[in-house]
Amino acid sequence: MKLSLNWIKKYVDLPAGLTMEKLSYDLTMSTVEVEEATDLAESLSGLVVGRILTVEPHPDADKLRVCTVDTGDPAPSVIVCGGVNLAPAQLVAVAKPGAIVKWHGEGEPVEIKPAKLRGVMSFGMICASDEIGLGELFPATRHAEIMDLSAFDAKPGQPLAEALGLDDVILEIDNKSMTNRPDLWGHYGMARELAAIYNRELKPIEKMPLPDTDGGLDVVIEAPERCPRYCALVIKNIKNVPSPFELQSMLWRVGSRPINLPVDITNYLMFATGVPTHAFDRQHVGAAIRVRCARSGEKLELLDGTMLDLTPQDLVIANETKPMALAGIMGGKLDSILPETTDIILEIANFEALGIRKSSQRLDVRTEGSARWEKGIDPQRADDAVAMAVSMIKEAFPDSQIAGYVDKYPLPLENARVSVGLDFLRRRLGRELTAGEVTGILSRLGFAVEVGGGELLVTAPAWRSTGDISLPDDILEEVARLTGYENFDFTPPTVLLEKAVNQKEVRLERSLREYLAFRCNMQEIFTYPWVNDEFVRAAGVREEDMLALSTPPAPEEAHLRSSLVPGIMKAVSDNLRYFTDFRIFELTEVFFDRNYRSASRSSEDELLPEMARHLAGAFVGSDARGLYRAAKGVLAYMHRAAQMEPLSFAQVEKPAWGDERLWVNVTCGREVIGDLALLSPKSAKAAGVKRSLAVIFEIDVEKLSALPSRQNAFVHLPEYPLSDFDLSIIFDETVKWADVEAIARKADLVKDVKFLDEYRGRQVGCGKKSVSFRVWVGSDKGTLTSEQIETVSKQLVKKIGRKFGGDVRGA
Repeated sequence: MKLSLNWIKKYVDLPAGLTMEKLSYDLTMSTVEVEEATDLAESLSGLVVGRILTVEPHPDADKLRVCTVDTGDPAPSVIVCGGVNLAPAQLVAVAKPGAIVKWHGEGEPVEIKPAKLRGVMSFGMICASDEIGLGELFPATRHAEIMDLSAFDAKPGQPLAEALGLDDVILEIDNKSMTNRPDLWGHYGMARELAAIYNRELKPIEKMPLPDTDGGLDVVIEAPERCPRYCALVIKNIKNVPSPFELQSMLWRVGSRPINLPVDITNYLMFATGVPTHAFDRQHVGAAIRVRCARSGEKLELLDGTMLDLTPQDLVIANETKPMALAGIMGGKLDSILPETTDIILEIANFEALGIRKSSQRLDVRTEGSARWEKGIDPQRADDAVAMAVSMIKEAFPDSQIAGYVDKYPLPLENARVSVGLDFLRRRLGRELTAGEVTGILSRLGFAVEVGGGELLVTAPAWRSTGDISLPDDILEEVARLTGYENFDFTPPTVLLEKAVNQKEVRLERSLREYLAFRCNMQEIFTYPWVNDEFVRAAGVREEDMLALSTPPAPEEAHLRSSLVPGIMKAVSDNLRYFTDFRIFELTEVFFDRNYRSASRSSEDELLPEMARHLAGAFVGSDARGLYRAAKGVLAYMHRAAQMEPLSFAQVEKPAWGDERLWVNVTCGREVIGDLALLSPKSAKAAGVKRSLAVIFEIDVEKLSALPSRQNAFVHLPEYPLSDFDLSIIFDETVKWADVEAIARKADLVKDVKFLDEYRGRQVGCGKKSVSFRVWVGSDKGTLTSEQIETVSKQLVKKIGRKFGGDVRGA
């Protein structure tokens, strides 16, 4: 938000000698963050008022003129200019040598220097408004039009900032730092704050007499919970004319574009008091104003031409037949100030913050008014806005008449009251404070204080009673910031050194991430908690089982994830634009709607979703079985690195996104905790996964059992050497390696078994596969002879053959 220091000084006399650096520092340390302070006079340095004495054609350029200009120096300056509206006796803005301007309002700023233009020396520049940053305040009506200042009472050589009344400082305030301070969203509120900081007197807004008639206007508030107060001034005999330069200048300085005098007055009231106001054409309103919720099917065209389809959630200002404005956000195009308007109804109302915020977000209409209402402006402030409005109307339109005034206030504001103990303040602030000191500080801020023993009953003013002040800690903050945080003595914190706590669950999560990233060469990704419906459908997740967002970031991202698989699919699809082989994983929360009541809820009726940590990953490449074996190996050896119970595998129920050929469920103990599968062609097509294959896994981390420590056991090295041999056995496609391995390990003298490879092709027949594996054998009694090794091999083949019907390949 932009603030004009001159505007603030209308309401408070700041200390003499106060520098902008000091003011910015004090305001930042006590109240809000001042991002920047811009001195307008400094930005117009080197620019003066000049009076054109003569205008002559340039001897060598048809579009240039040679001017002699009185710039306050002893001798006139010769300036070559291409302006189309140059005339003798005209007052203009002159950039003297050394000034900084933008040529034709474009490009980087340049310094003006004496230069020869087509053979004629020029000692300065006669400026157009956009060349010196004043294009919005002095809009040009044609190309190459210079800035005409003849209407101003200025003298040649006078600094331009002084002549235009722009010797002002603009403070840029960070909006986030004042989100909870609706009283500061106006110059009068900020002046009140500065008056408290520097212990100065705030000038009151003069109250003006109001008529005791309603001017033939009836106001009905049908939704008082959405509109606690509505004031309307009926004003006759106004004109839709341009505003005086001073008013235009005030609005321009704070970033608002001047429009016309009636509209500029409403904007001035908003920037002055913080209360957004709006003016309706009296002839379009009729006999009554209705503040009501919109009806289904109603439409409204806004001032900017946007056509809205309204719903009952939207609050509107209506006459007897139709909506005229979207309450607190923007007026309607057909019923606001028009070129022929002579009588108006000036709305000075108060609207509930949450309703304005929801309508503004849903309809995607953001305005200066909605930005203020959604902060929670107090209804009492309407009195200041009404008084200032009457004063400005009478000054701007001397022939106008305040023909009526209506003030409906069905829900009066109750001032916030907080009880706080002196001991509480002393203990939390770390310094001694008397009741008198606390009362003095709070009184400067407009608080009323009743002292009873060691307790203070604090009543907040209306402008601080809309949610800002509600707790003893809020009073503590007010005392601390007005005392000055830099004035508190440093108290070192108490540090207690305790034993480290072994958090198995935290360690498990970190170990999983390190294992996958460092040892498995996988890249960790981070995705949004909401998921695109396209990938939800591709994963076969039912939308009705997911949590819906009340205000989704996009229409197609309306649900919170209940599985990480859709997000992993999207990541695979996105990364396939750049890579063909990669490995990714994500460990984060998923959300379920199971009417789960959190044990840490702050109220009995608070309903929170159930959250659980899941781990998902994808192996992407061209070899389906190689990817599947790699992913399965990562999960099978995970327990060694992460210090947890080992995982096992079984086929119980195929995941919706899995391929019929390669899938398995992941189990821990006897419970299924996840899935591992090749992404099916149908799901891959729906997710946009092309030209590569993907094997995906997902497990429920909450079901993993972390072990307190590794259980190491000492085992002697074999006393006699082991021998190994390889076998290749042909099986049916349905035979699983895990079953073959289990049988082989139980054979006599077998010490270890390791899978080597699989083969499918014409040599083994249709529906068959050749499995190659290595077997290590040995004895604790001596070295095995070749005959003993041969015997073990034959017995093993026979045992496997009886169980699975396998034949030794090549036998």
